[in-house]
Amino acid sequence: MADFLPISKKDMKARGWEQCDFVYIIGDAYVDHPSFGHAIISRVLENAGYKVGIISQPDWKDPKSISVLGEPRLGFLVMGGNMDSMVNHYSVSKKKRKTDAFTPGGVMGKRPDYAVTVYCNLIRRSYQKKPIIIGGIEASLRRLAHYDYWSDKMKRSVLLDSQADLLLYGMGERSIVEVADALNGGMDVKDITWIDGTVFSCKEPDGAVPQIVLPKYEQLTKNKAKYAESFYLQYQNTDPFTAKRLVEPYEDRCVVQNPPQKPLTQQEMDKVYSLPYMRTWHPSYAKAGGVPAIAEVQFSLISNRGCFGACSFCALTFHQGRIIQTRSHQSILAEAQKMVWDPDFKGYIHDVGGPTANFRHPACQKQLTKGACQNRQCLFPTPCKNMVADHTDYLALLRKLRQLPNVKKVFIRSGIRFDYLLADKSDAFFKEMVKHHISGQLKVAPEHIADPVLDLMGKPRNCVYERFLEKYKRLNDQMGLKQFVVPYLMSSHPGSTLKEAVALAEYLRDLGYMPEQVQDFYPTPSTISTVMYYTGLDPRTMKKVYVPTNPHEKAMQRALIQYRNPKNYALVHEALVKAGRTDLIGFDKKCLIKPMQSERTRAAAKPKQAAGKKLAPTGSRNPKGRRKR
Repeated sequence: MADFLPISKKDMKARGWEQCDFVYIIGDAYVDHPSFGHAIISRVLENAGYKVGIISQPDWKDPKSISVLGEPRLGFLVMGGNMDSMVNHYSVSKKKRKTDAFTPGGVMGKRPDYAVTVYCNLIRRSYQKKPIIIGGIEASLRRLAHYDYWSDKMKRSVLLDSQADLLLYGMGERSIVEVADALNGGMDVKDITWIDGTVFSCKEPDGAVPQIVLPKYEQLTKNKAKYAESFYLQYQNTDPFTAKRLVEPYEDRCVVQNPPQKPLTQQEMDKVYSLPYMRTWHPSYAKAGGVPAIAEVQFSLISNRGCFGACSFCALTFHQGRIIQTRSHQSILAEAQKMVWDPDFKGYIHDVGGPTANFRHPACQKQLTKGACQNRQCLFPTPCKNMVADHTDYLALLRKLRQLPNVKKVFIRSGIRFDYLLADKSDAFFKEMVKHHISGQLKVAPEHIADPVLDLMGKPRNCVYERFLEKYKRLNDQMGLKQFVVPYLMSSHPGSTLKEAVALAEYLRDLGYMPEQVQDFYPTPSTISTVMYYTGLDPRTMKKVYVPTNPHEKAMQRALIQYRNPKNYALVHEALVKAGRTDLIGFDKKCLIKPMQSERTRAAAKPKQAAGKKLAPTGSRNPKGRRKR
């Protein structure tokens, strides 16, 4: 019978275990659902025959907290959580967030900043020689030297700062089993240097293996241009078919990154999602009210992973890669069959997708054997001629899901690429999406409307978004529906001056729409946009890029998107004056805001003064107010 993995010695005893093979330290609450990385890795290891115990959110101030399951036979696994711990803790303005959706009851403060490093150092205090393997999004995106926004400086590879022995980047299902098998076979963790999707450190790398030597860490801290060059070399080596081993030298050792793990086959993906997940949070969290993050995924289905959209501000290229991997219809329907009989299921499948919902196969056939192109994106600046835009498989899947018992509606909420949608010569999916899969509002991500900013974002030009809106409206009109588009917009992205920010505000004015939330650009580790933010250079071209880094300017750009909010009036007014766009301050319908009271008073005083001169009696008053005779 399926059950949660052990979280205590009592649980271990109930299973007849004397010792765990691996103890898994995680920064999130323990949620045994395939949308949570720790659930997948622990179940994959269990399926491979290993005993895994979970320690969720240990007290990092107490060394005893990581010993509650005893010493593991093979090693410790560590991940910071489903999010980087710093993104989890802080808003883009570096203010502490009030809640944590991945903690029981949504309570903030149950994990440390830089969680991976802190947990590993805690382990090392008690277990000096036991292997430590780190993974998850925080470790994956900090695997080599990187700019850290929160400390505003370059940081070393997290492998060094954490004192871990091995780092697994990407999704890790295949590499974790290879590592476990090597350890189980008696191999020293220091000798595990050949596995794809891993990073290790050593004194001298093996010169017999083809490799690219990156600039030294000490150079990166002194020269921002060197960091931009280094990052782009890393970016060009993210494809599992073409990537070379990368070596990053430090003063006394090297950090070595092996090529990425190969994509999982559909059969392997199906296997991963068929494992005996409990699909909810551990019952020990009941008193706290459970774990809020489950609400977003409990009645959603993951159909794919990877993304060939390759937006500059997104880290998916570095983590999941650009090659799409999918589950079979049978696998997804089997999961859905369990879901629809859940007592809490209300008839609505909230999402069927992944990083990009409407990607259900690789961008082109070449990617399956030769990988993604190093110097060409699939959709940007225009769709590649070799790209196959076809929604047939996705549409067939959605139709099957709509026919399941107890299902009232199947929504698509994880986002679609509208440029890919338009590239499909058939309208079949577009029509059925409008008719069946929207809950009144379709969320898409144009991100901006100024082409110079869109070019740096790696997003399609605004005219493409306009074509999508026209077609969307036409289909809604034909079907007699009144459904809207909710655009995700980003302020202060590199390349955006006040000029582009004002243009975006004018666009929203003409659209008659003011977004409730605005995403200010957030410089997270391992994205092209973050490199632009830090260096002022586009690493792809090494050309200079304007970067709004001043908090006040960023506040003005954000306020312009929500110019109708009275709280933003002063910022919007200041921005329009600085941008030389005072023509947008007034009472005309094209104006964004009305004049300040003082401006109205001055404007009103001018004509009165002119009229007074005409009506005044002969002579004028001297400065003291006496009339000249």
